Amino acid sequence: MKYVSEYRDKESALAYTELIRELVTREWSIMEVCGGQTHSIVKYGIDQLLPDSVTLIHGPGCPVCVTPIELIDQAAEIAGLANVIFCSFGDMLRVPGSRSDLLGVKASGGDIRMVYSPIDAIRIAAANPDKEIVFFAVGFETTAPVTAAAVLQAEHLGLDNFSMLVSHVLVPPAIEAVLSGENCAIQGFLAAGHVCTVMGYTEYEPIAEKYGVPIVVTGFEPLDILEGIHMCLTQLEEGRTNVENQYLRAVSRDGNRAAVEIMRSVFEITDRKWRGIGRIPSSGFMLRERFTRFDAGRKFDVGSIEVDEPAICISGEVLRGNKKPPECAAFGNDCTPEHPLGAPMVSSEGACAAYYRFRLARGK
Repeated sequence: MKYVSEYRDKESALAYTELIRELVTREWSIMEVCGGQTHSIVKYGIDQLLPDSVTLIHGPGCPVCVTPIELIDQAAEIAGLANVIFCSFGDMLRVPGSRSDLLGVKASGGDIRMVYSPIDAIRIAAANPDKEIVFFAVGFETTAPVTAAAVLQAEHLGLDNFSMLVSHVLVPPAIEAVLSGENCAIQGFLAAGHVCTVMGYTEYEPIAEKYGVPIVVTGFEPLDILEGIHMCLTQLEEGRTNVENQYLRAVSRDGNRAAVEIMRSVFEITDRKWRGIGRIPSSGFMLRERFTRFDAGRKFDVGSIEVDEPAICISGEVLRGNKKPPECAAFGNDCTPEHPLGAPMVSSEGACAAYYRFRLARGK
């Protein structure tokens, strides 16, 4: 793939690190919102290259991780029904519910299929008119337009046997929830570049102004992240609190308006519960009234399931940035990728999985 190695160049990374060392005059704490950025930070040791005065805090930027445990239970209940083909992205299959994960349901006879797009689920529905096809719609604003397009396609094809369990969540309300928490020590943010590719970054501007924090839209490669950190620290040192765009090669201020329009035509904003965090106002999507026949929660009447998080798992503290994975007593012992207690140990974007894979497993 062209233009990847250039963003992983060791000498350039060390040069950025030196620029940061020369810039910083006091202690600063910056949160990277996206789990993909967290994995790059831990994988390439970016946090270990920075001066001790700069602390990186991992945020709730993993949609798999923040999917509430009762929604996993709802998915498992639907997937276990005899006439259902349950379709999901692969990273949701091992997320633990209160009783089982989706792979456990599959092992017990459930027809669960890993797909790469909701359009795959549409094809399965068209090919199996005698079955109920359910798609587990999980993700931030990045994946919501494709989910919306699938709903429109299902309507166009007249597919009465297709529905989806919706768990789309929104990044800006989560940032506000973090900033409004007690004793919040975060002074700047690296915003998720892929989300802003779709949404732009105008939604972040009132947040930066209201809370007096700089927000830098940032990519995912090591040099992207180091440049984003440098841009954020420059604002902090200069006393500025603006929204800036490091990820110029992919993000514009207004985003992808066509994708946003499709998304908003199918979904409306609703309050949503985040795993380990609680209910955040106006932080998720639900299907508009016109499309409620595609709502699997209503169709299969599983919306009343409510469960508590396991007490030993501190995933909520990790997702809020209050603690790092090694501070959990279960980390690497009772909780491993093979036997996870919480979603952050399962997801490819989970902070616990990143620390286990790139620190604990390598003995670092």
